[in-house]
Amino acid sequence: MSTPEPSNTAAPAAPASSSESSSELRVIEDATCTFCGCVCDDMELTVEGNRITKAKNACVLGKAWFFNHHIEDRPEALIDGEPAGYDAAMDRAAEILLSAKFPLTYGLSDTTSEAQRVAVAITDWIGGIVDTTTSVCHGPSGIAFQGVGEVTCSLGEVKNRADYVIFWGGNPAESHPRHFTKYSLMPKGEFVPRGRKDRTAVLIDVRKTKSAKAADHFLQVKPRRDFELAWALRALARGLELDESIEETTGIKLEKLHEIMDGMKRAKFGVILFGMGVTMTRGKHLNSEAILALARDMNQHTRWNAKPMRGHGNVTGADNVVTWSTGFPFGVHLGSGFPRFNPGEFTASDVLARGEADAALIIASDPMSNFSQPARDHLASIPSVVLDPKLSDTARTAAVAFTVSTYGINTGGTVYRMDDIPIPLRPAFESPFKSDLEILRGIESRIRQIQLADVSLDKSDETAAGVA
Repeated sequence: MSTPEPSNTAAPAAPASSSESSSELRVIEDATCTFCGCVCDDMELTVEGNRITKAKNACVLGKAWFFNHHIEDRPEALIDGEPAGYDAAMDRAAEILLSAKFPLTYGLSDTTSEAQRVAVAITDWIGGIVDTTTSVCHGPSGIAFQGVGEVTCSLGEVKNRADYVIFWGGNPAESHPRHFTKYSLMPKGEFVPRGRKDRTAVLIDVRKTKSAKAADHFLQVKPRRDFELAWALRALARGLELDESIEETTGIKLEKLHEIMDGMKRAKFGVILFGMGVTMTRGKHLNSEAILALARDMNQHTRWNAKPMRGHGNVTGADNVVTWSTGFPFGVHLGSGFPRFNPGEFTASDVLARGEADAALIIASDPMSNFSQPARDHLASIPSVVLDPKLSDTARTAAVAFTVSTYGINTGGTVYRMDDIPIPLRPAFESPFKSDLEILRGIESRIRQIQLADVSLDKSDETAAGVA
C-alpha cells in the first residue's frame, strides 16, 4: 500500500504560557457562547493575554465556560501515550481508520459545522458509521420528527410573539439560565410589549425544580406518564371528554387540565419547549411524537409550535449537517454505498456495547465518562482517534489523541442555535493548537491520498496483466 510522504515525527515544544504571551487588553464584542443550545451571541469578552477575564452578559454556565478555557500545557498530539507532532499523528490516524472494517465516528456536538462536514466525509470515505450525541439525548425527537413532523418557529419568534409558553420535562433555570431572560419569558417583544406580564408560563415535570418559581402553573406529572398526559391534552384539544380517572393516571386533576387547555386555546402564539425529561423516560420517541402532535392539533384553534431544548452548543448543527449530508440525523451507516439509518443498530453506544466497531474517531465528546460499562470496555480495547481540547477520559485511552483549539474561543466557524438558526463565531484569542477542522482535513487528505494511490496501483496491475 502506498503511503503519504514522510512527515515530521518530532515532538513539538510546549506552547507558550500566559506570562510569555502578549498581555495586551482586548475587548471582543458580540462574541458567541457555545456552552449550551441557547448559543447567546451578545457576549462582551475582556481578554488579557491568553485568558478571558470578564464575560459581560454571560450566565453562570457561560462564565465557567469562558474562564476555564486557556492554553493547555500539552503536546500537539499523543501516539500511544507518547508526545508527537501533528503530521505523525495524522498519518497514524489515517492508518487506523483505513485499516478498520467497521469504524465508528462519534461526538460532533461541540465543534463547528465546518468540522462536522469533514467528519461526515471521512466516515463516507472509509465506509463507517457516523453518530452524534443526539443519540443519547434528543435522538427520540429526531425519530418523532420523521413520524409526525414539526410545527416550528425561531427563538426570535418566541421572544416577539409567544404569550403562552409550556416548558415540559426540562429545568431551564439551571440548564439554560438565559433562556427565560433572553428568549422565552422576560424579554419585551413586538407583540408582547410588557414582557413577562403578557405571558403565561406552564412547567410540566416530575419534580418541583427551580424553574417552577418562574411559572404561573406547575403540573407535577407522575414519573413515566408524559405520554398519557400529552394524549389527554390532545383529547381536550379535540373537544373530547375525559374520565376523572385521568388524575390517577397522570397525577393531575381534570379541572387543572381543562384550565390549561382553555389557556392554550386563548393564546395568540403558543410554544411547547420540551427537554430530556420527555425523551429519556418511558415512551421516548412516542412521548416526543405526542407533544409534537399536540402542537399540530392546537393549530386548529390558534398558532402553536413545539421545539426541543437542546443541550450542547452545536448539537443542533450536528443534526443539520448529518441530515443534509446523509438524509438522516444520527446513527447512519455509510458502508453499503448508500446511507442506512437504524437507531439501536447504528448508534454508538449500542455498536460499542455489542463489540462491533473495530476503530473509532471521537470528536469533541467523552464517551468514556458516560457510556455503559460494556461500551466503555470495548472502546478501550480498540484503536481510537480523539480530538479534544482537554485530556479527557476518552483521550487517555486513545491510540492517537490530538490537542485542539476550542471552538468559539480560539477558532471561528458556524454553529446552530437550538432553533436551527446558524450563528457565526468570533474567537477571543488565538491558540498554538490546530482546530478540529484543520486536523480532520489533514486526516481526510491522507485517507484520500492512500485510497487514490491504491486505485492507481490496481489499474496499473490490470493494464500489465492485459498486456501479458
